[in-house]
Amino acid sequence: MTRTPELDAVAIRVIWFETADEALRYPHRFLAYLMTYGTLEEILIVRKYFTDADFKAALENPPAGVFDIRSWSYWNSVYGRDPVPPLPERIIPD
Repeated sequence: MTRTPELDAVAIRVIWFETADEALRYPHRFLAYLMTYGTLEEILIVRKYFTDADFKAALENPPAGVFDIRSWSYWNSVYGRDPVPPLPERIIPD
């Protein structure tokens, strides 16, 4: 992945509680946040640096607690995942 100021700016906005370095360290996690909180403009910027395969991979092994139902349903529909799998859940040990 090529790092640019525009990609860093998107990373800082969609994962506002981390630096760009931290946000982009785990690309699939970054993409999950982008697919949930990103604007259309930000998604178009990020698509210059990530492939459809990267976006699909973020859906195949998503971090729990990031996607909301609307975003989860939308992106699964975009990539033809039918039926849409259940949202990932956090597992809290006993």
